[in-house]
Amino acid sequence: MSAHANLERRRQAIYGWLLLSPAAVLLTVFAFYPSIATLWSSTFSRGTRRKPTEFVGSENYMDLFADPIFWQVVKNNLFYAGITIPVSIFIALAMALWANSKISARGFVRTAYFTPTVLPMIAAANLWLFFYTPGLGVLDQIGSMFGLPSVNWLGQPETALWAIIIVTIWKEAGFFMIFYLAALQTIPEDLKEAADIEGTSRWTYTRRIVLPLLMPTTLFIAVNAMINSVKLIDHLFILTKGGPSDASKLILYYIWEMAFAFFDAPHAAAMTILVIAVLGIVAAVQFFYLDKRTHYQ
Repeated sequence: MSAHANLERRRQAIYGWLLLSPAAVLLTVFAFYPSIATLWSSTFSRGTRRKPTEFVGSENYMDLFADPIFWQVVKNNLFYAGITIPVSIFIALAMALWANSKISARGFVRTAYFTPTVLPMIAAANLWLFFYTPGLGVLDQIGSMFGLPSVNWLGQPETALWAIIIVTIWKEAGFFMIFYLAALQTIPEDLKEAADIEGTSRWTYTRRIVLPLLMPTTLFIAVNAMINSVKLIDHLFILTKGGPSDASKLILYYIWEMAFAFFDAPHAAAMTILVIAVLGIVAAVQFFYLDKRTHYQ
């Protein structure tokens, strides 16, 4: 019996590893190895024909911390994330609650909300470029009807980042709405009927029952929104290219600029490692703390 039990355990272990191997191979090839290679590259200097690459340790990281543009980009990205994440989630929740209610043309409303999500990023950016164009854009045309002056929305440091934020919220809110809509449809109707019997108002039912039940979905959406906030690059290419005066430059665009415009791969690798480290810390907090609280464990 002991030998048979050991053989069975061995078979189960082999079976488990076979199930895990496809995911392990993909993670190794597309996540672990590139991360390690990037970390290794960040410890070397930028090589030239006269001066070959040499090991410099943490010097590239120190250069970043001493670079005022780096801190400007970090500030921009924190502000961008601080606005887009909560506003997108709030609008997505409001749209889902409305689209899930018993209204006429509910299918049309859901389709209208979701339409910006299916547009390609470049197409969406070009659409908003038409809105923002000084003098000819839709926004200036509407403003001229009320006697307002023309505004160069993408050409002023005060408005450029806000213009990018509006495009992102418009693009992501409909996508997040789908997750909320799916979660709302899993809430049992018995809870609503019991609340109606008790005479509970619609606001109280939403605040005390619906929102707590949506917390796991909210956490999932918040994590995705946070990841999206550090990987925006398509809109910047079309709308501002990080300008003016780095006012709308975000982290991923800055990494691309260092690596492929300035050909400074070591500093780009160092900044990539910093981004991975921050995202890893946030993921750890989500896994070990927030996940249990949102699932009420």
